[in-house]
Amino acid sequence: MAPIKLAIVGVGKIVRDQHLPAIAANGSYELTATASRHGTVDGIPSYPTIGAMLEAVPEINAVSLCMPPQYRYEAAHAALAAGKHVFLEKPPGATLSEVQDLKRSADEKGLTLFASWHSRYAPAVEAAKSFLAATTIRSVNVIWKEDVRHWHPNQDWIWQAGGLGIFDPGINALSIVTHILPRAIFLTKASLEFPENRDAPIAADLRFTDIAGLDVHAEFDWRQTGKQSWDIVSATDAGEMVLSEGGAKLSVNGELKFSAPEAEYPALYERFASLVAAGQSDVDLAPLTHVADAFMLGRRKFVDSFFD
Repeated sequence: MAPIKLAIVGVGKIVRDQHLPAIAANGSYELTATASRHGTVDGIPSYPTIGAMLEAVPEINAVSLCMPPQYRYEAAHAALAAGKHVFLEKPPGATLSEVQDLKRSADEKGLTLFASWHSRYAPAVEAAKSFLAATTIRSVNVIWKEDVRHWHPNQDWIWQAGGLGIFDPGINALSIVTHILPRAIFLTKASLEFPENRDAPIAADLRFTDIAGLDVHAEFDWRQTGKQSWDIVSATDAGEMVLSEGGAKLSVNGELKFSAPEAEYPALYERFASLVAAGQSDVDLAPLTHVADAFMLGRRKFVDSFFD
């Protein structure tokens, strides 16, 4: 089977760190072109806009959209209109309605739309899901705290409306939680902290439950210093389960049960290739739905400027 002629739109840090190595290692793809305002990839034709790229390189089969979420809808719509399969970096869009519209368009045209959630492909996530399925869960506590100054230096878009703020990393935790729990959860209470000079929150405290009354608590904060915290702790009848380091390790009662090297983005691109081959889409909006609910239900508190 001929490789998928793939284009990348939005050549930034995540593309260089994750997408390019994953694509280069996968024989299902041939990187054919890029479109970006500033970034380029050595040896690959580059264009200033997705429109210019699609016009100049009609043989492209699929596009991977890696620009900020506020600008993704128009690019995805243009790609689908041109008959291309579409890979959406997380979060898949700035709003639920625009992603739902893209899914309708992809279905009408018989194209693949993939809303990627890379943290679901962390090595210990499936082991955690299997463990929880075999026991009774009593409570879940999510601690997702990191230093925005390290991970997103000078990136203003994350603080603008639609950029999600703390939910940019927090949605990774939500993507795992919604995958490993046996029943759907829904938000009951939220508190959001906004820097006085920004449109998106820097911290969030969330409470969820499910039809059986499960207590799920999530703490997200972008002001962490020192060791970063990406942990999901669950009290169960089989002991305390800790999914740590963003899903890389699984421990039960302090004993390490599963650990493996990180390979999230290679797994994402394997999934995308299989979807294209099967003529299917994968657009799970549960993580983004919880973020939308938090903005709708959450009580807002303004804190001192974090930046000045």
